[in-house]
Amino acid sequence: MAKLVYALNQSLDGYVDHTAFGPSLELFRHFIEFEGSLTGTVYGRRMYEVMRYWDTDQPNWEGHEHEFAAVWRAKPKWVASRSLKSAGPNATLLTEDVKAVAGRLKAELTGEIAVAGPDLAQSLTEAGLVDEYRLYIHPVVIGRGKPFFAGPRPRLRLLASDRITEDVVRLTYAPA
Repeated sequence: MAKLVYALNQSLDGYVDHTAFGPSLELFRHFIEFEGSLTGTVYGRRMYEVMRYWDTDQPNWEGHEHEFAAVWRAKPKWVASRSLKSAGPNATLLTEDVKAVAGRLKAELTGEIAVAGPDLAQSLTEAGLVDEYRLYIHPVVIGRGKPFFAGPRPRLRLLASDRITEDVVRLTYAPA
């Protein structure tokens, strides 16, 4: 049985606006390893559209960016959207009930499946499907943006706290 993991960078005040901060090389390497370890990712439409950036090589990329793109492209993706008509390479568009699909993926696959996007994570949290939350806390206060938790905060219990880089701490929680 697979585990659904909601992992995302966020500011000290709880927002996931990726234009406000970017990963250091050390954190980027951490996410290359994380992406490589995944069975796949279930995306909300907005987060998937952001991540589509990695579908096309850019002339100014450095080695670690090419490495992440290659790992990201290789992983299966399931995209929950009512508005998209198609999904890109190695991606399956989910037009049916995403909660039912996520439940089937958990039952049929092994390893970790990432959940990408606050609204999708909220929906899957409400259905009792998210097994773990990984909050990558950056030392930035932005006061705006999309909150990590898009709705009522679930009751959580702390599993671990890890210093990932000099400035970023990962807090890992499970539902209480």
